[in-house]
Amino acid sequence: MVDLKKKKVLVTGASGGIGRAICEMALEAGAQLIVTGSKLELLEKLVDELDGEVKAYQCDLSESESISSLISSVLSDFGDVDILVNNAGVTSDSIFMRMGDEQWDKILAINLTAVMKLSRGFVRGMMKKRWGRIINLGSIIGTTGNPGQSNYAASKAGLIGMSKSLAHEVASRGITVNCISPGFIQTKMIQNLSEVQKAGIIDKIPVGRIGSVKEIAGTVLFLASSEASYITGQTIHVNGGMAMI
Repeated sequence: MVDLKKKKVLVTGASGGIGRAICEMALEAGAQLIVTGSKLELLEKLVDELDGEVKAYQCDLSESESISSLISSVLSDFGDVDILVNNAGVTSDSIFMRMGDEQWDKILAINLTAVMKLSRGFVRGMMKKRWGRIINLGSIIGTTGNPGQSNYAASKAGLIGMSKSLAHEVASRGITVNCISPGFIQTKMIQNLSEVQKAGIIDKIPVGRIGSVKEIAGTVLFLASSEASYITGQTIHVNGGMAMI
């Protein structure tokens, strides 16, 4: 089992399906958990339901001031962060010719720029300790593209490139930076699809099923562990073989 005792783990987008699974596994591994999200009531509910040491902070990742406030508060309360899991992400779909500037800017702000700012805010403490993990949640769409999701695809593709560059810069300080690119995972988005739509998706997945949030969380925990200390600058594709990259 992964041992995260005495490790301070910050998870963004913690109240979502994948985020919650990451939180549960991190606590089981002994981590001191820090969670963020945009909706205070969902964060409070999450904290009440989780079994372990958890501190919650509300943060709007589309706003620079909110991100700066989060970083300052966490550093003031905890001193540093050992493991940063940039899990939060949003979509705003439209065909390219009809996509407005606001749709483009918001998705890039939350899915890419916020990750940069959080990583920049916490990596200095990791460098001082000469140990750290930055784990970024991407998407299969960032590699394959998808009609109607040019903004989302751009944000996730950018995340991969940024992670590789940062991995180069901090590897000598004992810090790893990796991406996880999920395929179709059993979340609220999938639950809202019809059975016909689900069947169409499953037909394209060689293992013959939609993935679970625990399979993503398990990959996060592995990359956070000491056993993954020789893995950096990588994108781990967890998609049931839907795209073999």
